[in-house]
Amino acid sequence: MTDFALNAEARSDLGKGASRRLRRNANLVPAVIYGGETAPVSVSLLAKDLAKLLENEAAFSHVIALNVSGATETVLIKALQRHPAKGFVLHADFQRVVAGQKLSAHVPLHFINEATSVGVKQGGGEVSHTIAEVEVSCLPKDLPEFIEVDLAQVEVGQTVHLSDIKLPKGVELVALAHGNDLAVANIHAARVAKEEGAAE
Repeated sequence: MTDFALNAEARSDLGKGASRRLRRNANLVPAVIYGGETAPVSVSLLAKDLAKLLENEAAFSHVIALNVSGATETVLIKALQRHPAKGFVLHADFQRVVAGQKLSAHVPLHFINEATSVGVKQGGGEVSHTIAEVEVSCLPKDLPEFIEVDLAQVEVGQTVHLSDIKLPKGVELVALAHGNDLAVANIHAARVAKEEGAAE
């Protein structure tokens, strides 16, 4: 279940000043682990290790083994605070994963069969994506790395909604559970064709 691992050190020096010192002097990223029945724990991670992990899109929707001073916590990345200009991580929030307890996580959407879809190949349309990821609710063992959205049968003028997505077993979409059937993608007439029609 955990293909990803990170090493962390527990830290007792807390507060904004301490976090700044960590980042400046030791190239460390302050982080917090919370959730489950245990109290939150403040830790620090090597900035380069975290950056390497985040290069893989799957890290955001995978259970991570976080080794804290010899003990292992299974966690999910819940939030990252990044530097507004440079993009590196300033602070990370990890949520504990408890076996048998449902979790919520953001999972990327992978759109397939775009170029060969009915609307593109036969109708000359263009695909627009409305959202790139969805929040899912499931048991840790059912957490998907990504969810596929098949556009093969979508025609020009059609919109794909959350309710149209074929979900893996045991996975629910949080937005749908709250009654929000959001648009995910659509195929619209190509802009060039529209402009030619207007010119005529």
